[in-house]
Amino acid sequence: MYKLFPEIKPYATHRLPVEPPHELYVEECGNPKGLPVLFVHGGPGAGCEELHRRFFDPNIYRVVLFDQRGAGRSTPHASLENNTTSHLVSDMEAIRAHLGIERWVLFGGSWGSTLSLVYAETHPERVQGLILRGIFLCRPWEIHWFYQEGASRVFPEHWQEFVAPIPETERHDLLRAHYRRLTGEDEIARMSSAKAWSLWEGRAATLRPNQSVLDFFSAPRTALALARIEAHYFAHDAFLEPDQILRHAHRLKNIPGMIVHGRYDMVCPIQSAWELHRAWSGARLEIIPDAGHSACEPGIVSALVKAALDMAGWLGPKDAS
Repeated sequence: MYKLFPEIKPYATHRLPVEPPHELYVEECGNPKGLPVLFVHGGPGAGCEELHRRFFDPNIYRVVLFDQRGAGRSTPHASLENNTTSHLVSDMEAIRAHLGIERWVLFGGSWGSTLSLVYAETHPERVQGLILRGIFLCRPWEIHWFYQEGASRVFPEHWQEFVAPIPETERHDLLRAHYRRLTGEDEIARMSSAKAWSLWEGRAATLRPNQSVLDFFSAPRTALALARIEAHYFAHDAFLEPDQILRHAHRLKNIPGMIVHGRYDMVCPIQSAWELHRAWSGARLEIIPDAGHSACEPGIVSALVKAALDMAGWLGPKDAS
């Protein structure tokens, strides 16, 4: 089993103004002359954590992490203004240009896999490779599965807490019922909805209960950004065209890819990983037999660390920019 690399501090941090009112937090760690890799966090709205730096050998990789609009240390916190998928793709290009990187590897899980795929299909010439976990293609059935009916049947006791802030008369469309509260003026209703939304995701994310995952999802600041931004995106079909990612998968044909997915992923069912694998000839799919959704699952950690090492071996130092 592969383990995370030791804790590491950034050697540089940046505040990058993009379209008003947003300013992005960006950090770099590892080898400044190494193979560039961009860590693309989930949610949308989750933000980066310190452990996200540790999937990569710091002697090999120049690791770039950023908090997406409204998330983490980017400002303004939990903002929905000018916050769409195309805005985030543009932000990634702005970061690449600001750091003087010609081409890079993208590493993303859950929503991070979605955004990485959209970026790669938009700018394939900028992507050396993709390492993806917990594939989420943001199709209506995937959103319905987790926020209306599907995962609810696996975790009925946790589901009751997710629906608790919503009156019976509004439970036919829980996504939009929560969205109304998360964007409303009632602060108590807003935070009640945010807590219920975020804890539902945290509790469903691991095969076995993981307190560190629950602590992250239950932190009020994280919960508010995660819930508001996720609901905003999902209420608008993630600002994507129907089946956009699979329809454009041919644009990935020259990009090597590694897909890691937990067999018992209740947040993002494995069907999407299988369909992406079949549509993308350059991708290798590894199914982790004893894991759920979270990047913290031991089997997923091992597979992702190995995937990053393998990717570096494939690309070689001659391709680092």
